[in-house]
Amino acid sequence: MELIIDGFRKAIEMILTGDREILEITWLTLRVCFTAILISSLIGLPLGMLLGLTRFKGRKIILTIINIGMGLPPVVAGLWISMLLWRSGPLGHLHLLYSPTAIVMAQVLVSLPIVTGLTSSAFQQISEKMLLQIKALGATKIQTILILIKQTKIAIVAAIMAGFGRVIAEVGAAQMVGGNIQGDTRILTTSIVMEVSKGNFDVALAISFILLTVALLITAALTMLQQRKRVS
Repeated sequence: MELIIDGFRKAIEMILTGDREILEITWLTLRVCFTAILISSLIGLPLGMLLGLTRFKGRKIILTIINIGMGLPPVVAGLWISMLLWRSGPLGHLHLLYSPTAIVMAQVLVSLPIVTGLTSSAFQQISEKMLLQIKALGATKIQTILILIKQTKIAIVAAIMAGFGRVIAEVGAAQMVGGNIQGDTRILTTSIVMEVSKGNFDVALAISFILLTVALLITAALTMLQQRKRVS
């Protein structure tokens, strides 16, 4: 209990004193996480809608791959991205390994299946009667999509929140492709692992409290947006 209290005090001290390193690490964490979830949403939401609303050859195979990807171990994602970015890899000439971009790539790989899978599930549950009613009213394809998005907006925001929760908590892939380099690729999760390995448990706890606070605030904001839209 004393260790937890010390960690909480350390977190408050870091925040109030404006610890430069912690601020930089927190900012980088937010930057890579928001970038990753934005990319995953831009790809995953339309793809999930397509898989949920249409039927075509190979669809079940794609859904199976996506469902498997939802449980993809982060270290496996990190390994795959590392192999792509190694000097001998197909993207080695871009020199992206051990960079924030590499972390974003790994986070997209672990969050994209979640956003896509949950969105697809939401649209698969839309009743055929509703689709027929919308069609009978003479709605265009764009109008139909907008109506369906409005009907599934709760699930869509939930998919985004689930994807964000995965990326902000991710550590294995980030450490593998980012290298946890101070001032360059060190984020909150990898900082916690590093401090624990050094035996600085109070600092590790302090950083964990900061990470939890950031995650709580963002999740609370998304939840308020989700429920406010529901009321409207």
